[in-house]
Parts: sequence; structure tokens; C-alpha cells
Amino acid sequence: MKYLNLMTSLRGFTFIFLVSCFTSCGNKENQSSAEVESNPAENEDSVATSTENEDEEKIILFFGNSLTAGYQLEASEAFPAVIQQKIDSLGYDYQVVNAGLSGDTTASGKSRLDWVLKQDVDVFVLELGANDGLRGIPLAETRTNLQEIIDAVKTKNPETKIILAGMQIPPNMGQDYTAEFRNIFIELSKANAVPLIPFLLEGVAGIPELNLQDGIHPTAEGYKIVANNVWAVLGSALEK
Repeated sequence: MKYLNLMTSLRGFTFIFLVSCFTSCGNKENQSSAEVESNPAENEDSVATSTENEDEEKIILFFGNSLTAGYQLEASEAFPAVIQQKIDSLGYDYQVVNAGLSGDTTASGKSRLDWVLKQDVDVFVLELGANDGLRGIPLAETRTNLQEIIDAVKTKNPETKIILAGMQIPPNMGQDYTAEFRNIFIELSKANAVPLIPFLLEGVAGIPELNLQDGIHPTAEGYKIVANNVWAVLGSALEK
């Protein structure tokens, strides 16, 4: 089964990340969060082409930022690719599509959603919000954007199964902001009756040997744990 990474052509771009202290910095060597300036519209044609012959397989689309894209790793090491290996080993008829784009906030993700949804999607895994939290974006804005993404997916196809990836951030923005940020995902999961991955980086965050030097992005070994976190929820949603 062919694993697709819709953002492969973007991996060579110069990305601008937050420094390891979660503040902005112009020094590329200190880039640490999933921040980038990019133009995903340039890849619209390749998205349509990559999936036009895959109609017979059900599609699982991972829609997120650099945590989904697999920052600084080979596409085969990112957790969506690890999920594809699991699916293939079980004989499930699903094709994984990695639609992760480094630097995406909930707002920028929402802006590119229409062309991502040009393909039929059976399972939509939403992994966005980390960059909002690291930037200190107003929580109401993050919540609204995530809700609008969920609404758009349901409008495109009410039969699409949606899974929401929960995220947590360091307490740099204060305890109140940090706690409310975490609760956004819990509350949206309940309000929309969609399964929740409690914390995408459970068992990986804060463990140096499982993260790159920036302390934020998982290593290949870290992504194996992330894939297990995802599969704990995704696995029960799939049909053989």
C-alpha cells in the first residue's frame, strides 16, 4: 500500500521556528517549533494527482503541523508512516495521507483545508493547535478555528470519521492559559462527539532522548511512541 506525504515538496523550504524557549528568534539553528511561511496552494495540483488513482482504498488523512509532517526526519519516520506500516501488517484496506505542514497554526490550517478536502477522506485526524499555544494566540481564536475545521469536514462528508489529537504546552504563558489550552481539546471532543487522543506526545514530551535538540519535535524512536498513542484511538475506528 502506498504511503502519501502531500507536503514532501515543501520539505526543502527554509522554515522559521520558535526557539527552544518558545520565543521568536531569527537564528535558524535555534528553530524549535512548527513555524514556517509557505504557500500550500502551489501543491494543489500534486495533491489531486497523487490521489486520483486511489479511489478503491479508504483514506486516512492526518492534518497537522510539523508534528505530523515529521520535522527534520525522513517521511517514512513520521508517525503517519508508522501507522501505515501497522495498517498494512493487519491487512486493513486504508491508505494514509500525511497532510502535515510545518508551521501551521489553526488559522493557517483552516485556510488550506478546502484543497486538502478535494479528495474523499474516510478518516480525518486533526492535529493542530500547538503553534497557537506556543505563540500565545487567544484561546477563543484557537477554539473557533478548530471548531470550524471540524464543521467543514462534516459538511464535506458527514460520513467522515473525525479524530482530534489533544495537545499540551509548557507553562510559559501562565498556568491559566496552559490549563485552558489543554481543555479546549477535551471540550471540543465532547461537544462534537469525536474521539480524542488525550495527548499526542504522551510518553515523549520532556524526554530528551526521544526528542530532537530543540526539545519539541520527536526523534524516529519518539514517533514510534506517538504512533502507539494515535493507534490506541484510531485502531478502534477502522474497519478491516
